[in-house]
Amino acid sequence: MKTQWSLLLAILFAVVIAVFAVMNVEPVEVDYFFGTAQWPLILVILGSVLAGVVIMGAVGTRRIMALKRELKKVRKERDELEVRNNLAAKDAAEPDERKNLYNSAESTN
Repeated sequence: MKTQWSLLLAILFAVVIAVFAVMNVEPVEVDYFFGTAQWPLILVILGSVLAGVVIMGAVGTRRIMALKRELKKVRKERDELEVRNNLAAKDAAEPDERKNLYNSAESTN
């Protein structure tokens, strides 16, 4: 359900941006570091939105990758702790006979 709402909001946002861009088609002057140029405002708006989407997508992807690495590390630690816990439970359930023989030999001396 969350994915459907996200998709619906993304489509609504795209429609609003498209309508806003189509309403603004007059040429505007764009200043660059090396000069100026005349561009239709629709291209400036759509280019800015596209640049924002690309930047936020890159940031989001980087964050997702970092979280996946952290999750992998935590799962590995969890598995190691489960193994230790299982070994400790096994040792507690089945005491080592050699330890008992050693303890009984000490008590007789």
